[in-house]
Amino acid sequence: QVQLVESGGGLVQAGGSLRLSCAASGRTFSSYAMGWFRQAPGKEREFVSAISRSGGATPYADAVKGRFTISRDNAKDTVYLQMNGLKPEDTAVYYCAAAIRGLLWVGVRGGQYDYWGQGTQVTVSS
Repeated sequence: QVQLVESGGGLVQAGGSLRLSCAASGRTFSSYAMGWFRQAPGKEREFVSAISRSGGATPYADAVKGRFTISRDNAKDTVYLQMNGLKPEDTAVYYCAAAIRGLLWVGVRGGQYDYWGQGTQVTVSS
């Protein structure tokens, strides 16, 4: 079992940047593929990005491609989401998720993940 804690959310103006962090504890972090998802008020949860255990596979949702960057530091048991060029439509609660899978696996659906954090709010003002 792994526990996930997100941080780094906040209020930022359009065009600004934030870096989200997701710290894992409880089991070897390198065993997990990691994902970021978000949910805006009144909308369904949607995929943002993911990273394989090896770090070699990093898919992005079209809405964030070119603006967001996912990375992981297995020595620090942490996955990051660097968000640049933020837009008001990026406003949402952002969740990280973990899945025990093979070295190159990444998942883009929430149902593929086994563990979830509590979320961190990101609000982008226009």
